[in-house]
Amino acid sequence: MGALFRSEEMNLCQIFLQSEAAYACVSELGELGLVQFKDLNPDVNAFQRKFVSEIMRCEEMQRKLRYIHKELKKDQMKIPDTDENPKAPAPKEMIDLEATFEKIESELKEVNTNAEALRRNYLELTELKEVLKKTHVFFSEHGRHGIVDDAQHALMHDEGGGFVPITSVQLGFVAGVIPREKIPAFERLLWFANRGNTFLKYDDIDQPLEDPVSGDAIDKCVFLIFFQGEQLKARVRKICEGFKATLYPCPEISQERTEMLTGVSTRLEDLKTVLNQTKDHRMRVLMSAQKELRTWIIKVKKIKAIYHTLNMCNFDVSHNSLIAECWTPVSGLEEIQQALKHGTELSGSTVPSILHRMQTKEVPPTYFKTNKFTSVFQEIIDAYGIATYQEVNPAPYAIISFPFLFAVMFGDFGHGFIMFLAGFWMVIMEKKLTSGKSDNEIMNMFVGGRYIITMMGLFSIYTGLIYNDIFSKSVNIFGSGWHPSYDFKTLQAESSRVLNPEDHFDNTTGPYPFGVDPIWQSSLNKITFTNSLKMKISVIFGVSQMLLGVLLSCVNHVYFRRPINIFCEFIPQIVFLLCLFGYLVALVFYKWIFFTSLCTQYAPQLLIQFINMFLITYTPRSANFTGDVYACMDIEPTVINATSQTVFYEHQQPIQITLVVLALLMVPVMLLFKPFILRARHNARVKANAIRRAGLNATSQRTLIHNEEHPESAMSGKDPTMSINGEDGGVVSHSEVGLVELEEEEEEEEFDMGEIFIHQAIHTIEYCLGCISHTASYLRLWALSLAHAQLSEVLWSMLFRFSLTMDFAYAGGFIIFFVFAAFAAVTVAVLLLMEGLSAFLHTLRLHWVEFNSKFYMGEGYKFAPYSFKHLLDADIDE
Repeated sequence: MGALFRSEEMNLCQIFLQSEAAYACVSELGELGLVQFKDLNPDVNAFQRKFVSEIMRCEEMQRKLRYIHKELKKDQMKIPDTDENPKAPAPKEMIDLEATFEKIESELKEVNTNAEALRRNYLELTELKEVLKKTHVFFSEHGRHGIVDDAQHALMHDEGGGFVPITSVQLGFVAGVIPREKIPAFERLLWFANRGNTFLKYDDIDQPLEDPVSGDAIDKCVFLIFFQGEQLKARVRKICEGFKATLYPCPEISQERTEMLTGVSTRLEDLKTVLNQTKDHRMRVLMSAQKELRTWIIKVKKIKAIYHTLNMCNFDVSHNSLIAECWTPVSGLEEIQQALKHGTELSGSTVPSILHRMQTKEVPPTYFKTNKFTSVFQEIIDAYGIATYQEVNPAPYAIISFPFLFAVMFGDFGHGFIMFLAGFWMVIMEKKLTSGKSDNEIMNMFVGGRYIITMMGLFSIYTGLIYNDIFSKSVNIFGSGWHPSYDFKTLQAESSRVLNPEDHFDNTTGPYPFGVDPIWQSSLNKITFTNSLKMKISVIFGVSQMLLGVLLSCVNHVYFRRPINIFCEFIPQIVFLLCLFGYLVALVFYKWIFFTSLCTQYAPQLLIQFINMFLITYTPRSANFTGDVYACMDIEPTVINATSQTVFYEHQQPIQITLVVLALLMVPVMLLFKPFILRARHNARVKANAIRRAGLNATSQRTLIHNEEHPESAMSGKDPTMSINGEDGGVVSHSEVGLVELEEEEEEEEFDMGEIFIHQAIHTIEYCLGCISHTASYLRLWALSLAHAQLSEVLWSMLFRFSLTMDFAYAGGFIIFFVFAAFAAVTVAVLLLMEGLSAFLHTLRLHWVEFNSKFYMGEGYKFAPYSFKHLLDADIDE
């Protein structure tokens, strides 16, 4: 939890890698996953880097693997899902991998080409067989002369008022196959293009044929076209070619057709045998590749990631080494050293790799160590903004506060139990649910949040017990604290009941031991009571969480050593919050404790009291404010005279005025103190630098005079004010170095009073108004809890009450089965999913806006380590 409370301490390191050991060392660092490399060549084009050829080889290997994966998908074959994590192969093994992939790809392509040619031949022979069969059927049904006579009658036309004799018409025909959906257009075009001088006869092929390329089923028809003359024959062939119809030779003599049909059938049987053998060979190739495909994909991904990382390094030609810069957590430096040592040993290099810690002013990345339980809460916080380096992380507090505030809005024992069971089932089945990659984004989201769903269900069970709400009903376990003791007959006889604490509360037995008394379930003023209770609870929880946020801001100020923020921001903020809203919470508890059932009717309203606190006015005392009220409030009647006003306690008015004045005084403290203190500090620093600059200038003048008088001492380095530090080996004065440092400090310390004042004004206004609006925003806890309870009660009344109160018991018993199905469906769809999503989003807003805004900057950037863990997914498309 310590690492989760504040991000890991990070360090910028420099790694010196020998060229022969660089690949192995980077591979070991990828397996470790604790190093984020910096790109030292940001201006160099990707195609001009040192290892671009190796990356292109990896991309070519990935292309071949994608082709193999695509072929597996065609045959509904999946990549076996194993937990194997192969090491990145050595650079020499790339040649073997390339040869293996090339062999498999070429073999598959050759098999696919042969299979496609065989399938095309098979399709042509099948179509020819169907043409021969259908043609034989045509001529068998009508006879050779019969079908010709029909065609001749159809093609006869009048020439000069007479008919052409039948014996003078010489007909020819063509036969072929065309897709079924093209027949209507084909027939119309034949008629119009040939002016009715063709006769078309067609019939459907019973079995769908297989496309040789795509493998899809296609429906086709066999057709016969009769025509007269060579000109029509050429026109018919062009139309068939335009419709992509396939023409086949068909003998006119029946015996020749029979012989051709027998030969075609024999060839089809032989071709089917060859096709099966080809398919078996292809299956054997794919099965051998399927076993190793996942390992190959991971290996190629790792090789490519290693060379991408090596391209981010600088190459030192003089020492034949690579220089890398990286961010690492300080706690993992020893592991990184071991990984570099192991990589050097694997490569066989005799020169060790060097890890050098650097000093830098760059802001390090933010890194939190999380597990599968805490990661979901950390992701919720990261969605708002990545934590600034080393600032307090809200995630540890969200582990408890997030499901608890959700449960305050969702509080129902029954619904919480169903949610808990759903989350607990996903936790138990997490290995199975997370192992397979699903395309269902909603399901993946639920599985990813399985732990938070389980916790929200548990907390909802608890708040449901506190509310005594189970599917909109209550359970009486300890006995009611109200009298008389209500039984079922009394409740059934009295349809309306208003509970009055003065008349009905039993002060001897006391209140219900745990949660809300079940008697409120049958009371007409139930909503009045629960609204008051939940509203006050919402304010208490809201002010408490905001107070925690302000306290955590103090933790940040102390850690980053910002005392000015403690005195000018934290203390005024905490005083402002406690004087107003902390006092409101105190009044709530005071009213609960001191106003008992004997004097509830005289209790002042909190809202009116809080408004009057700012207006400095008070409601006149009621005439019924008698001595009994004084007794229940422990206030002596003599203390409150005839002109006094209704109060909670003695000296309430001066205390409240003091608190309001104190809260208002904190506003100028937050607004003015910090800008003017910063300005005073800046002016003092400028004055000190001016004095230092004058002293350095005087020293520089003395040095110049000394050098002119004694040049030999300056060149020999005996002058204590001189140092040979120049880039060209020249003599540089210490005073000149000091002047350069002063100029750099002044450039870094630019001070803009207007900008700082505006920033502080915005921060002050945002905090003061935020305290008011955020406290009101927490009332959503009450509003959503009321809405959820009312929806649950309406659902019960509309469904179950109808069947349970029917006069015909048997009919009600029969209907209740269907009612329960509808009740269960609406409960899951509306009360669990929709209401649960609504409560989740409102809880998210309370944490992002109301809580995080008090202390959380969220201006960092996430630590993105170079790691092979995300490469273990066998998805080649990534």
